[in-house]
Amino acid sequence: MEQRALGRSGLVVSRLALGTMTWGRDTDEDEAAMQLTAFVDAGGTLVDTADVYCDGDSERTLGRLLADVVPRSDVLVATKAAGRTMPGPMGRGGSRGHLLAALDASLERLGLDHVDLWQLHAWDDSTPLEETLAACDLAVSSGRVRYVGVSNFTGWQTAQAATWQRAWPGRTPLVATQVEYSLLQRGVEREVVPAAEALGLGVLAWSPLGRGLLTGKYRHSTPSESRGASPQWQAFIDGLRSATSDRIVEAVITAAEGLGTSTLAVALAWVRDRPGVVAPVVGARTAQQLQASLDADGVRLPAAIRTALEDVSAPPFGYPERRSAG
Repeated sequence: MEQRALGRSGLVVSRLALGTMTWGRDTDEDEAAMQLTAFVDAGGTLVDTADVYCDGDSERTLGRLLADVVPRSDVLVATKAAGRTMPGPMGRGGSRGHLLAALDASLERLGLDHVDLWQLHAWDDSTPLEETLAACDLAVSSGRVRYVGVSNFTGWQTAQAATWQRAWPGRTPLVATQVEYSLLQRGVEREVVPAAEALGLGVLAWSPLGRGLLTGKYRHSTPSESRGASPQWQAFIDGLRSATSDRIVEAVITAAEGLGTSTLAVALAWVRDRPGVVAPVVGARTAQQLQASLDADGVRLPAAIRTALEDVSAPPFGYPERRSAG
């Protein structure tokens, strides 16, 4: 698997990242072990989790697998903090107290002395940005974190945070932003991706398969065994369903048929090779599902098909992102 630098940093990661949001709930430890083994065997290195995934069980599962199944040295561990992990006003957010406590708790669950990438999972309006970022500096200077990034930040939030860190020598630069990005969710192209490219952040794309819609499995109905049929996930998946998304899915299916490959491979290859994107984060409930993403790594989209997909899925641009002449 190709390896890519994450932003303007020395951290080199695989161009597919393994997401673990289902580990500990929908994916049991045996399936997780098969996923991790297959991912590493394929040349994958970056494994992404978060302290809020499955109430911490995702981190616990990953920690046990790094102790018994795959050597820690073969994997780059990314986790996140800022989400609610405890009750009360200090149980969430970007305060120094919550972030550093959350990091210690993540390291304990993972059984590690450091993580390779620590990401702020969300912007916190109630905490001064300089306090949040100072906690990131401390996490790095103490050796508990190697690199820092953000997740789900808007364009101006990304630019403000990255610029603050670049403004004074010795601060830890941001190297990544993790955002939802797919043929069905291209809004980040308006401001987030340009801000990331200008300020040296690599883009990690979560839900590159459009919450599963781009696989085509929801084309005519919702399979009873799918996430779309579960009360927990139905609203999340339905949030991307529309007449426009149906047209995009049909275009992906047509492209896949023409290339003799899967719709998953077409959708994944499209986002993987977008400007600014370092790695899509692919998650799966089963090892068989993950293997389909790994098998798609060799797919390249011809320019004509890429252009057609970009045309059918193009997000609306206007002032000020795109000024008209005159």
